[in-house]
Amino acid sequence: MLDSVRLRLTVWYSAVLAVVLILVSATTYLIVRKTSMQRTDADLAVLADSFLATFQAELADAGNTQTAAILSAARQAMIEHRTNTDFFVVLDPNEKILATSNDVAASGTKPDAWVTRVMESSAFQQFAGASGSKEASLETIYGEGPRLRAYSRHFQANGDTYLLVILHRLHAQNETLETIRLTFTWMILVGLLLAGTGGYFLARKSLAPVIAMGAHARRIGATNLHERLPVLNANDELGQLATTFNDLLDRLDQSFERQRRFIADASHELRTPLAILRGEAEVAMSQSGRKAEDYLESLRILHEETSRLTKIVEDLFTLSRADSGQYLLSTEDVYLEEVVADCAHSARTLAREKNIELTVDASSECLVRVDSALLRRMILNLLDNAIKYTAEGGRVDIACVATSSGCEVHVKDTGPGIPQELHGRIFERFFRADPARSRSGREGGAGLGLSIALWIAEAHHGRLELVRSDATGSHFAVFLPGAAVAAPGAG
Repeated sequence: MLDSVRLRLTVWYSAVLAVVLILVSATTYLIVRKTSMQRTDADLAVLADSFLATFQAELADAGNTQTAAILSAARQAMIEHRTNTDFFVVLDPNEKILATSNDVAASGTKPDAWVTRVMESSAFQQFAGASGSKEASLETIYGEGPRLRAYSRHFQANGDTYLLVILHRLHAQNETLETIRLTFTWMILVGLLLAGTGGYFLARKSLAPVIAMGAHARRIGATNLHERLPVLNANDELGQLATTFNDLLDRLDQSFERQRRFIADASHELRTPLAILRGEAEVAMSQSGRKAEDYLESLRILHEETSRLTKIVEDLFTLSRADSGQYLLSTEDVYLEEVVADCAHSARTLAREKNIELTVDASSECLVRVDSALLRRMILNLLDNAIKYTAEGGRVDIACVATSSGCEVHVKDTGPGIPQELHGRIFERFFRADPARSRSGREGGAGLGLSIALWIAEAHHGRLELVRSDATGSHFAVFLPGAAVAAPGAG
């Protein structure tokens, strides 16, 4: 029922507004009722003072203090203060009714029957009895008739203590309070209706950009990832949402582009050895009178291309497992300088083939916690890359250095260097700084070595950087945390 955000916002807004309106209305009503009652009580006290002043004046004019004079003075005071809302009762010292307003009713006026019922009620008797020990009392009496506010005051006459009781009808106050209640009720209902309607349209208008963004986002697919959501105001929440979504689309677009480029490059890399394999096989099968040496040459070519194809597939499989997080490291504590020396020994054969001088500085003791097989692969990739791009008679240096934060491996060569504009792309898969280099020979490679080396460094919470590359050569550096600094996790 409340699946719509607009409807939920409207309901919540209306509910909060209803609570606020009810609290304000109830507080206002209680304040008005209390103020009205306080004003009534103050008026009753003033009326009692005026009544007793008139009573004392009439009693003084009578010149005696007999009961008849007291009764006459009380009735005269009742006549002078007679109203439609106030009823007077005078009780003698024995709490017997001495005089009431019914005794002085105007001629032709029928005495109020409700007054008689009130005076005969237990509520009035309890109030009169409880007033005996108090100078003045106030109480609301609920009977069969109207609701009354009772006020009592003791006064002296003829040496005795009499009790004056004023019964005030609260009909006017009740009507006023009823009008206020009805007014507040209608105000709350109308206010909620207007607020709910306005809130719904306001929520609809506020969420319209979200709906538009959703519709636009549904139209974006793999074929049109270049499209972006419109940003009307980049500083508000909806603008920030659109900007964030556009950033996500940028990352997706880049990821799709890398994937497309990866697939295209992988297809291109695999096509060359496959074409050579097929061509050699067709040549071998088409000439039945070939010499044994020719067949051996074809087999040699098939073997080289098969080896190259196998290496490409293994590298792709390694990167695929790394991307999916399925390559689990088998870590152990090893001395980095020993691994560096061992890798340099293995690479000397390649260096001698090109008459390249390979120097090793592994005098620093560096204990690291790594996957030794992957570590060897990373260092061999860097050495192979350095030897491959160094001309004959050049030089390759590899050094292991211990630092306060961990261990470093530096590989330097005297090759032609990498153009400055290509520094940011050298770790991309299938990327080669020299596009003209043959892809079929050993030096051609597949352009995956540096990508795999970068992943290995990051899998061990380290990093691989190109420190320098210019006409004098290139300098790569590997930074690894020491065994006591950080423990590597899965790549």
